[in-house]
Amino acid sequence: MRPVRFADTEHETFFVSMMKRAGVYDSYHKALFYTLGICPDTREHMGDLFDFKEQLIKPEGLSKGWQTGGSRRVTRLAFNLWNGWREEGAEGFSTPYELFDCDFAPYFLEAIRIKYPDYCREVREGSREKQR
Repeated sequence: MRPVRFADTEHETFFVSMMKRAGVYDSYHKALFYTLGICPDTREHMGDLFDFKEQLIKPEGLSKGWQTGGSRRVTRLAFNLWNGWREEGAEGFSTPYELFDCDFAPYFLEAIRIKYPDYCREVREGSREKQR
């Protein structure tokens, strides 16, 4: 398994800190905190996005005034990786077409690898023939 790629030191520090704070090390928490850690705005407003006591996402955080186009993309992907959440009436904003149209895209792919490690392992040459 290859090491996780972080956007910067602050992203990695945030991820480690949130994982310790939650105390749960499953793929749901890992993908959520990794994704929310990509963007400085979502890192700064974590309390608007996740309830640590109840261990639940806070969808109402998407409508906060600090949200930007980029932070909304980060939040939508993080929430979707958490439990398949989609914003009612705005499902179209959760498509790859909408989400991946930004500089965060390489880290979004990393978040998907974190959430689905069994399905996102590296493919070796010649293995396609075995799958057919």
